[in-house]
Amino acid sequence: MSSMSSHRKIRPDTSLDRTSTGTSARTSGGAITPMHSAAALLAAALFAACDATLAGVDPDSDAPAPRAASAQPQPVFASYADALAAWRKPEDVNAWIGARFAYDGNRALLLSESERAVGRAPAIYEPSEFYSRPIGICVDLSRFAVETLRLLAPELNPRYLMVEFSPTLRTGKVLRRHWLASYERDGGHYFFADSKVPGQISGPYASVQAFISEYAAVRQRQVLGFRQQDSYRRQPKSQQRRKSGDAQALAQFERQASQETSIAPNDP
Repeated sequence: MSSMSSHRKIRPDTSLDRTSTGTSARTSGGAITPMHSAAALLAAALFAACDATLAGVDPDSDAPAPRAASAQPQPVFASYADALAAWRKPEDVNAWIGARFAYDGNRALLLSESERAVGRAPAIYEPSEFYSRPIGICVDLSRFAVETLRLLAPELNPRYLMVEFSPTLRTGKVLRRHWLASYERDGGHYFFADSKVPGQISGPYASVQAFISEYAAVRQRQVLGFRQQDSYRRQPKSQQRRKSGDAQALAQFERQASQETSIAPNDP
């Protein structure tokens, strides 16, 4: 099912950093402030490769494009604890993600906004559990990356980046939030553990906004807002009121979508 038109949106989370970034960001490079020319060239090259990788892939899905086996096989460790003892930096974690991560489309529906609004979403995988079976969705992957990097290199300030896209409807479930991991090094912002492009590190960027501007263009989706967080869990403030409001907004969105898809084929 295709995504709904942009004028019918679920009420966005007002606590997010708002951005007007949409697919037009591809041609608005003047708004992006690269750290320096070399970094700009590196970021452009990475996104060019990412753009090519995502060619022909459904932009509304967080699943990656089919990819070949890694040309550089990663060491196999018997346990998560053994991996932690061997890994030292984000590149080690990223290489493992690129070689092992698999996307679970059914789990994406179970963790949709529709299921979360009524309290039916399953728990996010623990890092050790995910290491044993690296199959999940964006938030499982970002939790693994953030919590692992906090053990390996806490000085890099690993955090979550939550991106709120314009909502899309899949098999009756509303999807709108996407999660990545971020860290900082030498004054630059880096982003990885992205289920759409596993095994890629993007950066350095002068700001999170600079990354979001390019990311919206690559994903070909409208970004309504974003927020860096210390946890993947929803903020406790006004939790019950937000839960009720989300449920009502989601129900309205789903009713509108159902009415649109039920139009007879011979109707104008």
